Amino acid sequence: MMDTPSPLPALAELEATAAVVRLPLTVRFRGVLEREALLLRGPAGWGEFAPFLEYDDVESSRWLASAIEAAWEGFPEPVRDTVPVNATVPAVAAGRVPEILAKYGAVPAVKVKVAERGQSLEDDVARVAAVRDALPGAAVRVDANAGWSVDEAVEALTALAPFGLEYAEQPAEGIEGLAAVRARLAASGLQLPIAADESVRKAEDPLRVARAGAADLIIVKAAPLGGVRRALEIVREAGLPAVVSSALDTSVGLAAGVALAAALPELPHACGLGTGALFAHDVARSPLVPRGGVLTVGAALSVAAAPDPQLLAQHAAPADRRTWWIERLRRCYGVLTGS
Repeated sequence: MMDTPSPLPALAELEATAAVVRLPLTVRFRGVLEREALLLRGPAGWGEFAPFLEYDDVESSRWLASAIEAAWEGFPEPVRDTVPVNATVPAVAAGRVPEILAKYGAVPAVKVKVAERGQSLEDDVARVAAVRDALPGAAVRVDANAGWSVDEAVEALTALAPFGLEYAEQPAEGIEGLAAVRARLAASGLQLPIAADESVRKAEDPLRVARAGAADLIIVKAAPLGGVRRALEIVREAGLPAVVSSALDTSVGLAAGVALAAALPELPHACGLGTGALFAHDVARSPLVPRGGVLTVGAALSVAAAPDPQLLAQHAAPADRRTWWIERLRRCYGVLTGS
């Protein structure tokens, strides 16, 4: 059982402060063109509770713990003022890559989504090639979201390796899948670092991937891991380089990711915290999108302290969706309290 803030605020207090928003995206991401989130206001600022719709209550309860930490405890002291950020290219046609990258400006790295259901390896190769053509000096990493089998991952990463990949994120499902891909690539002479994402944030034991030697680095996200402090503990105990990433968060949720990246003792890679650029509208007048390849910690903390009330009202979700999110909040609160 993960640690949670103690004591928890009363459920009635959470409900009284809850704002449920629906925000349009500029491009389809994870199969959706709109993102819903429940935002909570507490004495330390605002927190975001926005687990994806298919997640069960136990997994989603960690996202609630993260939101409560942000709004009622605040964040640890930062050790840096800026956080380097990568661009994220969804599984779009190669011809749309320049349009997507234009939203980010100059960035040190690009994460490219691959292994999309219904697409082919040729689609992935074309997309990565388009990124490399557009930004020849940027580091390029691919994220399969566990969408390949071990055999498919080895084939695909061998085909993508000539583009000089920085690392491959969750190329296959599970810790055993990661370990098998990593071993087979090494045996073929391809030294491509493997990053674990789902095998960390969706695992009952997020440290098992490190003990198994299945990855070279880990992807950490504040909300799925139960908050910034819990994520910091996991990075410390894992003993592997960490990349902080987001989960298609609003600027309030991104603020927690920036706080996590700002508090890590070492930050060897650009972070996946630029997904605010995929929103057509946000809850902040100055959304958290990278400028010159970085996000500033001060700007993130300002957004977490006070999203714009007019934008919260303007993008309020319909009444039936608010009811759905409040019911989900109640169930996840019950998981945290054991009731």
